[in-house]
Amino acid sequence: MQIKNIKKVGIILRPSTPELKDDFFKLEKIFKNHNITVHIDSISGGMIGIMGLEFDILCKECDFLLTLGGDGTLISVVRRSFEYDIPVLGIFAGHLGFLADVGMDELDEFISGMCKNKYRVDKRSVLEAKIIREGEETKIYAFNDIVITRPSISNMINIETLVDGKAFNNYYGDGIIVSTPTGSTAYNLSAGGPVLFPLTKIFTLTPICPHSLTQRPVVLPAEFSIEMKTSDNKALIIVDGQDLHELSNSESIHIRLATKTAKLIHREEFNYFDILKEKLNWGE
Repeated sequence: MQIKNIKKVGIILRPSTPELKDDFFKLEKIFKNHNITVHIDSISGGMIGIMGLEFDILCKECDFLLTLGGDGTLISVVRRSFEYDIPVLGIFAGHLGFLADVGMDELDEFISGMCKNKYRVDKRSVLEAKIIREGEETKIYAFNDIVITRPSISNMINIETLVDGKAFNNYYGDGIIVSTPTGSTAYNLSAGGPVLFPLTKIFTLTPICPHSLTQRPVVLPAEFSIEMKTSDNKALIIVDGQDLHELSNSESIHIRLATKTAKLIHREEFNYFDILKEKLNWGE
């Protein structure tokens, strides 16, 4: 997939980081040199003292989005822009991330390559969830993971899990992580879950500190859907470590892979295994 006739880019800066103002103007100059108009979202613009566009308008007006910050900034923007089907490029301000793999000092060369179609767009699976409350649905998207966990550290939680409407498992412990392949190197990995190649169409269920040692991570194909509910008074639902929802014992959450994918812009030579080796020190 390539972006046809690139004319406009939407910039989103890492929140609460006004020191990125100088970097924004460097970005703007680079894009102008390539005849690409720069827009900034209103929150980022307010942070550095310039006018911006509302995020939804930014997504409609621009050919792609660029985040300047780290993986957390990129993840938030991917979720917020998901329904607009717009590609996202992550520029890291600091250390190389799992997702943001282009640095500020590489941007001019990278954009020059983009204008010559020398780049790639990876399609990443996204979790789509619906929380059912009194017959009403709340829809959620997650790029990394959805965690269902206990509201208090003093008690374990019981999570009844169904796969395609059929009883599958009862998880009893600190909770469970439902992870995309992209999120497999996040909380899922620290909880003992498997590392998944990010372009696969699968997802994992990884128990967090289960009461039974026989409980193990499970990998499910994209065609499956799961339903989770708890017999406890309340559970917490944490989306990508950024958004928080509550689940009572009369409610349920339904999770599956979305039919659409998130689109991440990368260098042509981007190699996931090189990132793994660098970030996780594999082979040392």
